[in-house]
Amino acid sequence: MSGPVRVGVIGCAGIAVRRMLPAFAASPDIEIAAVASRDPAKARQVAERFGCRPVHGYGELLEQDDIQAVYVPLPAVLHARWTEAALNTGRHVLAEKPLSTDRHSTGELLELAVSRRLVLMENVMFVHHHRHGAVQRLVADGAIGEPRTFHAAFTVPPFPDGDIRYDPDLGGGALADVGIYPLRAALHFLGPELDVIGARLVQGAGRQVETSGAALLSTPGTVTAQITFGMEHAYRSSYELWGDEGGITVDRAFTPPADHVPVINLHRGGTTEEIRLEPHDQVAATVAAFAAAVRTGTLPDTGDTLRQAELLDAIRRSASYGKPIGTG
Repeated sequence: MSGPVRVGVIGCAGIAVRRMLPAFAASPDIEIAAVASRDPAKARQVAERFGCRPVHGYGELLEQDDIQAVYVPLPAVLHARWTEAALNTGRHVLAEKPLSTDRHSTGELLELAVSRRLVLMENVMFVHHHRHGAVQRLVADGAIGEPRTFHAAFTVPPFPDGDIRYDPDLGGGALADVGIYPLRAALHFLGPELDVIGARLVQGAGRQVETSGAALLSTPGTVTAQITFGMEHAYRSSYELWGDEGGITVDRAFTPPADHVPVINLHRGGTTEEIRLEPHDQVAATVAAFAAAVRTGTLPDTGDTLRQAELLDAIRRSASYGKPIGTG
């Protein structure tokens, strides 16, 4: 494929307008062709801002003949439906996480993309930040010895009461929304043989979905992983990996701004070495990776996406459930 990838956007969600559309517009490898909304006025407003064509309705966008790829930032419960529809019209897809609300649907979507030789990428952006590759290299070089335990946490303050992340009918809940970050980090560093030992999910007072939780996982060998997540908390975004000779800790791990100076703290022999890296824009890096895969026809490795979906299901099945906070 020559020239920039022409992308159509299905929906005007906050993450699309705040982060992804600006990144598309700034990329030399992407051209925003159209933005669709069920609200014509919203489609016009967003399209005017980003210099593209407004489209009324998601299905109408897929009938446009100049679109090569589709970005899907809809509520989680709609991801599978519109990702499948886009793939069936021959479009490559970048879809917000989670790719679907269950492992079976995720597997079917990944198989459909492979069968049609189309790129399907789940928009988990932190894995494209160069800090995590640097951590992997340190571990591979023996900086902490043999890995023994991993702990990751992602918690955020409450959203407004009407936010879709509190709506069970739209696929809301802390596990799939914020829990996916520490879970994916555990997979990223410990590999696909990670499995669930146990979990706890807690439903906040007045909420219809889980608003916090934790899970314990383990590799078949000696490494355990603890993940903590929540969306009615003080902000926390971190992970740590400890071995038999030292440890690595990382703060601002999952959603750092583009100008943030990333730091890796390496703990060995009672001292801490602060490793500072150049700032890196993980949103731009994600967009570049998607565009490169589309332009070269290289299908991305989606093994972590499928295993992540399997582990999310396993956490739900194994979890005990706490009473709503503030009740007897």
